Amino acid sequence: MTTLAISGIRRRILSAHVTVTGCALALCTSAAAPAAAADVDTTAAKPTIVLVHGAFADGSSWDGVIERLERRGYTVVAPANPLRGLYNDSTYIASVLDSIKGPVVLAGHSYGGAVISTAAAGNPRVKSLVYISALMPDVGESGMSLAARFPSELGTATNSVPYRETGRSGTDLYLKPDKVHPVFAACLPASQANLLGVTQRPAATTAFSEKAKVAAWKTIPSWALVGRQDKTINPDQERFQAKRAGSHTVEINSCHVSLIAHPDAVADLILQAAGSPSAQPPLALATTGSTDNVRAEAGIAGAALLAGAGAVLLGRRMRRR
Repeated sequence: MTTLAISGIRRRILSAHVTVTGCALALCTSAAAPAAAADVDTTAAKPTIVLVHGAFADGSSWDGVIERLERRGYTVVAPANPLRGLYNDSTYIASVLDSIKGPVVLAGHSYGGAVISTAAAGNPRVKSLVYISALMPDVGESGMSLAARFPSELGTATNSVPYRETGRSGTDLYLKPDKVHPVFAACLPASQANLLGVTQRPAATTAFSEKAKVAAWKTIPSWALVGRQDKTINPDQERFQAKRAGSHTVEINSCHVSLIAHPDAVADLILQAAGSPSAQPPLALATTGSTDNVRAEAGIAGAALLAGAGAVLLGRRMRRR
């Protein structure tokens, strides 16, 4: 073969290699783009997400989750749950829902789950319910009756303190200072758990003794997160409730305050309930880190492999000529 012919073959190989590599780079770009854009959803008519905290807590317990939901472009409301009793609290949260225009995704943590189950009843704008390590009483059940069936360490972790208000009096429950970390927030640093104990908001005993008169999860689609290391609500209770409600259920290795310790997992579940295209599938909730990066890296690796294989195959064919 002449030198000129060999030179022509080499040019064709080089040109083909550049073409294949360019295609690979295009694949890399398309694989990486979703990861770069994953922080913002463009879905039309996003629902407002309402987050209801539980006993011994306040709206700040949702801070990490709120940050992640707002990053996806959602409007979030985290009202103060009065913690005065199931009937009083659910009436108040229902009034908050009445002030919101458009569809709503309603999430509750702990006792907040009982509140949203009542507050959402009969409200057609509530499109889904999300229960985070939460109570999900049926009609005629209370937090106390469920705890009797599924005992937890919370039963010996509280102090009773009488209170007086204008026109009424009752009994508040406080977490014992030495029980906040091991029972309520074992998956947080002791110093952070101590702050939760110092700033805790007590719940009246009627929050747990009043029986549910309705159960919105019977007619509204629901999602549930179970914390496998939860010592405040028995994980078996959480599983029982979720199965009974037909909830889309995930489990993670977390204590009771999963919304503080694992805000990514909690936000992902709420995004699923909201119909967000960027929500991770349920199996991803038990892992740490974002799977967006994993998918992008896999796409890049696959494209590079395709480019290399294409160039080698083409080179072999040209040499056989």
